[in-house]
Amino acid sequence: MSLDIGQQPPSPDVAGVVIAGGRSVRFGGEKAVAGLAGRPLLMWAAERLRRSCRVVAVNARPGTEAEALARAEGMTVLHDAHGDAAGPLAGVKVGLGWAVTVGAKALAVSPCDVPLLPDSLFHRLIVAAGDGAAMAETSEGHQPLCAVWPVSALARVTEALEEGRHPPTWLMLESIGAVRVRFPDPDVFANINTRADLAAIAARVEREEWERSSRLGSRPQGS
Repeated sequence: MSLDIGQQPPSPDVAGVVIAGGRSVRFGGEKAVAGLAGRPLLMWAAERLRRSCRVVAVNARPGTEAEALARAEGMTVLHDAHGDAAGPLAGVKVGLGWAVTVGAKALAVSPCDVPLLPDSLFHRLIVAAGDGAAMAETSEGHQPLCAVWPVSALARVTEALEEGRHPPTWLMLESIGAVRVRFPDPDVFANINTRADLAAIAARVEREEWERSSRLGSRPQGS
């Protein structure tokens, strides 16, 4: 399910933010706090970012369960700026502003609802970005919510969001010259929109854990 990145330490120059500010209408509740294999989806994303980033924050709406969970886990919570249109680019904007305050040179951005992303994803994006930007792509197209942004992009993003605008995140990344990093398996970028999606991914996680345990000779009891 994930690629081994060995003992690569987190980058001291990169901060991470989980985008968890969506309203999850189709899911019928807050996706970010829904459980998968004993962990909230928010923590799947945060823990992956922590493998590559010095510090991690969460972009969430005020008064939500996602905000409460993030604070309980000791993470900084970032709210969208007043007047910005709802959407992921607003989360990128506040994330970039926070990254500047913690002395980071770049911001790694992750969605909260894509739990199967490879462990190597952000390490590869950080390396590919260098002093600029990078975003993931698969055979099915770009994945702009899996990206690394330089903090120098803050002014451009702020300008793009003026007067309630919210341009496509991928278009903004292209405008700052983001490198595209290809990942071979599009299925690991499957996001969770409904309870059925969560059930399907939970079944995949359970199956892969069973297969891994079988290979190691420690098949789960009752199998």
